[in-house]
Amino acid sequence: MDSLSQIVLGGAIAAAIAPARHRRAALLAGAALGTLPDLDSFPIMLFTDDPVMLMTVHRSFSHSLFVLPLVAWLIWWLFKRSGGRVAESPRRWFWAIQLALVTHPVLDAFTVYGTQLWWPLMPPPTMWSSVFIIDPMYTVWLLIGCVVAWFVPEKRIAQRALAAGLVLSCAYLGWSLIAKGMVGREADRTLAAMGLADAPRFSVPMPFNTLLWRVVAMTPSGYVEAERSVFDKGPLIFRGYPSNTQALGEAREIPAVKRLTWFNRGFMRAQVQGDRLVLSDLRMGLEPDYTFQFAVAQRQSDAWQAIAPVQLPWATPVSGMDGMRALLAAMWQRIWRQSDQPFRAAIVQPGEVTPPLKAEGQQ
Repeated sequence: MDSLSQIVLGGAIAAAIAPARHRRAALLAGAALGTLPDLDSFPIMLFTDDPVMLMTVHRSFSHSLFVLPLVAWLIWWLFKRSGGRVAESPRRWFWAIQLALVTHPVLDAFTVYGTQLWWPLMPPPTMWSSVFIIDPMYTVWLLIGCVVAWFVPEKRIAQRALAAGLVLSCAYLGWSLIAKGMVGREADRTLAAMGLADAPRFSVPMPFNTLLWRVVAMTPSGYVEAERSVFDKGPLIFRGYPSNTQALGEAREIPAVKRLTWFNRGFMRAQVQGDRLVLSDLRMGLEPDYTFQFAVAQRQSDAWQAIAPVQLPWATPVSGMDGMRALLAAMWQRIWRQSDQPFRAAIVQPGEVTPPLKAEGQQ
């Protein structure tokens, strides 16, 4: 999640657990602990400038549920030894520090990027993908609770505001999973009717909300994509896009390709641009522009040879305040009105629009 969400989550948890007389200190300590795991980018950059490694090592050791409890215990022990507030109320501060730190990766796991909760074990990163990386409806309740607790730290209303903020933010995460289930069930039905019942697929909310979702499923020749509002009726309307699956298969043993396939579970587009193989992570972005795109191999003598990975710039479909307003307006309209047009066409000048793929029986 975004830094503000992690700051107010850590602050709210620590301030709710610590004694009332320590509440302001707990807000600051929790905010710092909520930020700490995301500082892993700095040590990683000391050892590599490989963009694939920078992407896939982020949210690993610093987000591990095997590592963070030990780090939290060490921080608690050091402050307890030095006296002060932690020594005065060690049990409460123990849990304040533990939970402010450990909840960071758990919240991150609700996004689509992926979080390596079980590092150093190597299952694919956990990606429940039920909230967008920035979602005001999650953050605002925690922010209100922290503001109230800062200004009236020892009043009963402070504890109530913190508790309400934590309950409402958790309830919102629960709703996001319910909405994802609603979208997923309809996606399963539509894909089965299209002969893609076993196709790997994922769903992810569109920016800043949990009412409008993007669904992507992989096919033998590429992938299909659709948008789905929780208010839509009937089957999803999928559009098909090509991916160079042959080139991807030929290059599958190249280290960067293997690393990305593990990290994004194979949800990527392969393109041959000139003599280079470019892989795009389909989980983040809008067709045809994706946030993470890497040139990972070069064609030589009819075979793919590994190159030092190069991250390509992201051609974002929106820029500036006008672009953001167009994005928000398009999302609002799409939430309430079903359409067979690509969502991106509503916010930029559309080019050639890929025809939708329809399930049997669709009109």
